[in-house]
Amino acid sequence: MPSDCLSSALFPLNAPWPPLPRARPIVPVFLPFRGCPTRCVFCAQDVQTGRTDKSEATPDRILDTARAALDLRAARGLPPAELAFYGGTFTALPETERDACLEFAAAALARGQITAFRCSTRPDCLDAALLARLRQSGCAAVELGVQSFADAALRAARRGYDGAAALRACARVKEAGLALGVQLLPGMPGTSPEIFLADVPLALSAGADMLRFYPCLVLEGTGLAGFWRAGAYEPWDMESTLDALARGWLLARAAGTPVIRMGLAPEVSLAGAVLAGPCHPALGARVMSRALFMTVRDLAAREPGGQPLARLEAPRACQGYFWGHGNELRPAWAGLGLGPHNVRYGADPVLRLWPRP
Repeated sequence: MPSDCLSSALFPLNAPWPPLPRARPIVPVFLPFRGCPTRCVFCAQDVQTGRTDKSEATPDRILDTARAALDLRAARGLPPAELAFYGGTFTALPETERDACLEFAAAALARGQITAFRCSTRPDCLDAALLARLRQSGCAAVELGVQSFADAALRAARRGYDGAAALRACARVKEAGLALGVQLLPGMPGTSPEIFLADVPLALSAGADMLRFYPCLVLEGTGLAGFWRAGAYEPWDMESTLDALARGWLLARAAGTPVIRMGLAPEVSLAGAVLAGPCHPALGARVMSRALFMTVRDLAAREPGGQPLARLEAPRACQGYFWGHGNELRPAWAGLGLGPHNVRYGADPVLRLWPRP
């Protein structure tokens, strides 16, 4: 028997599987559509954020809601949180509204209620001077709604910029000394799994400190809904989405970059507005289950003959998603020779596989 086969038969195959970073507490400030220079074909920020009551979307009321949330955290003795301005194009807000938000954040920072703030914006709505002001005001991170770096996809979604402009925006954020978040929209018009899996490395090479994957959904009231009804657009199916996102998640994990969100947060208004597309409340866990399975499968494939595994030890943190949502991956694991009888969980952040002799 060759020495490498003997070694793999006696000793486990190992792969690191570090725990997910602990999410920091966030107090969100939702600004649906505010500051947006265009209306993208896929976007329905009101139902995505659950803020469908237009009377509640005035700047004063939005900040009053955030102030109440911060005061409640302080009254409960909770540690300072990070403030996050989401849902609109923060850097394109009318100057008076943006100033009000910055003053609000500065006051909360001075009171010790927040550690910093972050905001989301478009790649074509920022410059060096504005980024410098954000940082001076306590901003720690800027998340760019890039959606894709592929020019054809950006044109199809009516984004109004190209991939080169998105990369320049990423560079500006990093040059300003701010953490960079990149939001990608796999499945939007003009994209494919191959394009998405090219977008992820581009985001990583641009210096992304965090990623978000939001699979494109067809929402009532959007331009995309019209395309879908006319048969001009078809969203990705769930299997294609899970496969692509799992591969993208593994690319990010290999680079040490967290994917901090996969799929839109469940909202009552969202549930009633989704017409089509890969929507699931446990999408993130399903993606991680696939990614874990892919890692073990590919590691096991290194063994000559591809024989089933004798046993596997996984980090205890995997236990909640190992078998997949509703045990959907049990048959796939069984194909590798694994079941509850020979899978164990331990404290080490390592996957250990024992091939059968």
